Amino acid sequence: MLLEGATPLGVLAIRDEPRPDARAALARLKDLGIQTVMLTGDNARTGQAIGRDLGLDVQAELLPEDKLRLIASYKAQGGVAMVGDGINDAPALAQSDVGIAMGGGTDVALETADAALLRERVSGVADLVALSRATMGNIKVNIAFALGLKAIFLVTTLLGYTNLWMAILADTGATALVTANALRLLRWKGQDALTTPAPHTDAAVPA
Repeated sequence: MLLEGATPLGVLAIRDEPRPDARAALARLKDLGIQTVMLTGDNARTGQAIGRDLGLDVQAELLPEDKLRLIASYKAQGGVAMVGDGINDAPALAQSDVGIAMGGGTDVALETADAALLRERVSGVADLVALSRATMGNIKVNIAFALGLKAIFLVTTLLGYTNLWMAILADTGATALVTANALRLLRWKGQDALTTPAPHTDAAVPA
């Protein structure tokens, strides 16, 4: 505050601003069915102002142990992913089901997290969720196809309709087909590069 004697002439206020892509990234997460909440150590007024702009719930004035308590309560309701980049975020990253570190974060956060976004863009979180779901869908299809084919040839071989060599060839063919199906994921493209994806249902996003 700038004063002239006891008369205030002006006030200078400083606060952290959301990343440029934060609003679009949160919209994508909502479309994916992800519930988001911001956990921040900033004062409540600042946190609520940012939360209002982005349209997300806010828990403010939190110490690291407060974040741990909230993560535990969210985990009782479903899967939780924590996104963070600071030293104070490391305990919450470790406690959540999936810890996601921003690429430009501290070494402690990067070492603690299960996944690291290679670019400092929040939209990478939505990419991670989308790719993780595509990967899990691919795995389920491959398992169902491989087990189904094995079951068919097991029954037909026991009944005498197919011989052992046909079953072996079918097994080899199944391996080739599920591998080719998995390789389709190499064509997957998101808005950001990312590593070590894992599926989750809820996200706690710290400031």
